[in-house]
Amino acid sequence: MNDVLFISEMNRLFGTAKAKGPAPNLTDSIASLDGRGDSVEKKIQKLDVELKRYSDQMKKMRDGPSKNMVKQKALRVLKQKRAYEGQLEGIRNQSFNMEQTNYTTQMLKDTKVSVDAMSTGLKEMKREYKKVNIDKIQDLQDDLQDMMEDANEIQEIMGQQYGMPDMDDADLEAELDALGDTMFDDDMSYLDEASEVPTTIPGSSGQEEPAASQLDEFGLPALS
Repeated sequence: MNDVLFISEMNRLFGTAKAKGPAPNLTDSIASLDGRGDSVEKKIQKLDVELKRYSDQMKKMRDGPSKNMVKQKALRVLKQKRAYEGQLEGIRNQSFNMEQTNYTTQMLKDTKVSVDAMSTGLKEMKREYKKVNIDKIQDLQDDLQDMMEDANEIQEIMGQQYGMPDMDDADLEAELDALGDTMFDDDMSYLDEASEVPTTIPGSSGQEEPAASQLDEFGLPALS
């Protein structure tokens, strides 16, 4: 009980430790800076409008205390504008540097993912490669080659002629020559038949045409 009271009193005096929130990230920080930059830029635009108004007033005023008072206001606004412009430049530069850092960090993360994927793929390739036996593949190719050669040899054997009497090639050539002469003698009969075809044109008188010496210069029969 005393310990509880002591802790309670200490917490009352020194406060309790706040729970830690999530760590800040670059994306949120960049967004926050861009928001601040936009706010400062709007202030600069307002000051530009105010400066133009003072400038237009001074153009219409004569030299004197009133013009000097307007001039002092314009100088004050111009100083504010220059200060905001300096702040804006610092914010934009800081945001740019953080964006570059964020880009580089993301690129390194992507590279790590790619390397991990390649490493996993290499391990899988090695594991699958161990399942492949090069010698067995070569033996399989040799067996297939042998089988194809055997199949061709079987086809040659099955295509051989058997039961045929032995014959002399010279006798076969002589018989072939004699057979060719006989075939030509039989086929020459169509020439004899063609010689019996009449040479006169059907419907003509059948008289012989006059010789070329009996024709005149116009191709007509010459008069005796």
